[in-house]
Amino acid sequence: MPKTKEKYGGISSDAVRAKTGKGWEEWLQVLDGEHAQKMPHKQIAQLLSDEYNVTDWWSQMVTVGYEQARGLRAVHQKANGYSANASKTFNAPLRDLYAACADEATRAKWLGNKKHSLSKATPNKSLRIGWGKDNATRVDFNLYAKGETKSMIQVQHEKLESAAEVEQMKTYWKGALGKLGKLIET
Repeated sequence: MPKTKEKYGGISSDAVRAKTGKGWEEWLQVLDGEHAQKMPHKQIAQLLSDEYNVTDWWSQMVTVGYEQARGLRAVHQKANGYSANASKTFNAPLRDLYAACADEATRAKWLGNKKHSLSKATPNKSLRIGWGKDNATRVDFNLYAKGETKSMIQVQHEKLESAAEVEQMKTYWKGALGKLGKLIET
């Protein structure tokens, strides 16, 4: 059995205790006693909600933490694969950031020749693109104003196949966002 630590699912034992009444060590013991290692994710979360009165959001967080602690789920792994994240703040207004993401020709300048297609866009707020052959993975861009002349992008690339691909895509997105900054910052 893996040793417990202070954080699982990115959440500290103190934070879990403050919201659920138990820290990681206690939850791991409780769920081991319930034979949760043999249960699917949804069943563990339901058990926490029904039997231990844990709110829905915290049921999910405790379940993810338990799965990571017991080797049932890797870091960055979700139900539909792995997820890579990146973010960057720019010295550029939100409208310029959005335009560079929404315009196909400009987007190609900072994404390179990666196969992708825009599937949804909400002006000055978010975009979604299908990525790769047959749009096998998905990328969400969430955009935020940080004042009149500053903006931020958060990228979430989902449905990746492995932790190794997560690391590869994190490196890719760091470089792509650097190129995006050169295009929109003056």
